[in-house]
Amino acid sequence: MSDFSPLEVFDRRESEVRGYIRSFPVVFDRASGSTLVTADGDEYLDFFAGAGVLNYGHNNPLFTKALVEYIEHGGILHGLDMATSAKRAFIEAFEQYVLEPRGYDYKIQFTGPTGANAVEAALKVARQATGRTNVVAFTNGFHGLSLGAVAVTGNKKYRDAAGTTLGDVTRLPFEGYLGDKLDTLDLFEKMLDDTGSGLDLPAAVIVEAIQGEGGINVASPEWLRRLRTITEERGILLILDEIQAGIGRSGSFFAFEESGIVPDLVTVSKSISASGLPMSLVLLRPAVDVWKPGAHTGTFRGNNLAFVTARVALEEYWADDAFMTQVAERSAELRAGLDAIAADYPQLDFTVRGRGLMYGIVSLRDRDLPSRVSAEAFQRGLVIETAGAFEEVLKFLPALTLTSEELQTGLRIVRESLDAVIAGDDSEAEHAVEDHVASHA
Repeated sequence: MSDFSPLEVFDRRESEVRGYIRSFPVVFDRASGSTLVTADGDEYLDFFAGAGVLNYGHNNPLFTKALVEYIEHGGILHGLDMATSAKRAFIEAFEQYVLEPRGYDYKIQFTGPTGANAVEAALKVARQATGRTNVVAFTNGFHGLSLGAVAVTGNKKYRDAAGTTLGDVTRLPFEGYLGDKLDTLDLFEKMLDDTGSGLDLPAAVIVEAIQGEGGINVASPEWLRRLRTITEERGILLILDEIQAGIGRSGSFFAFEESGIVPDLVTVSKSISASGLPMSLVLLRPAVDVWKPGAHTGTFRGNNLAFVTARVALEEYWADDAFMTQVAERSAELRAGLDAIAADYPQLDFTVRGRGLMYGIVSLRDRDLPSRVSAEAFQRGLVIETAGAFEEVLKFLPALTLTSEELQTGLRIVRESLDAVIAGDDSEAEHAVEDHVASHA
């Protein structure tokens, strides 16, 4: 038998920083829709969707066709921030299908291609526009891993990796962090109005309407509306991070839409390109757009291939309500499936939380359970990740285009995996008792 491992070169040459390959240790070769296929021909159902990058599925033929045509035409591939036909068409489509129907008046800043760079830009311009430096962020927030972005990120693992001090940020509790009976914004408002609190008037507040990496924590519309009122009354800029929860993931284009608020800045990335091509942008009110030309650049802020697929996605999926109606149907199925799991395993004391096609299930009895279920599910052909500070949430993030059959298959695998993990735990417990009895015989 050969000792050859298809992952040998990764183990030998790739940095120890690699992460997802450890959870899903196979070589993926191709994909379509919600199906991943390895180099050996094994198929996996994808409930991960590139951590929210592939809301429209893998290799969506609408985007593939548009890309091939654009490349064959000789279209501009790299344009920095110069004007191109592809960028113009995207801006016009974004106006028509996103901004105008919602009554939003935002300027669009094309940043470097990562979500973290969009966050960096939003923080920088907020500080310039207000002349203040401090930013308020929330517990369990995740906003990226470059220095400015990781400073407003909550998780200790990521903050420790920065290797330096991370200042000019005040951390406050997200909704529900102190239990359901306490409104965490009472603390924020009290500290703002008390000159003895030590909280200087911040330049901005940055928040996710639904915390993804932080554990699928959903801010209620009422909480977001109160946050908007607090910031607006005091001249504090409100930044909504829509990098993972946006582009239809929550059941509407933006996750904050349900609250009816209008943020001062919005960071957008991941699925905005629709195809998995890198693209990020910041939406900012015209009064906040105080940049000097070239003050925040990026070599790949002009990814014209991403502009092409982003435009096609807007034209094909956002011209009417049909797509969101389909997402609502799948969302109801997913919620029903997770509620049924919670009801069928009362001994695990499950909590289900989320919205749209962004859900999590967490056991209040065993916070290590989701990681074991994720590993077991992978053995059964399902790619599903975990979230939260302790990886205590099993995170459902499938493509928005998945079929009802694919959704039910995934839920079935999760149940089978859960049963297998429970059976394994029971077996280990029995062996422990037997060993204990034998040692005292």
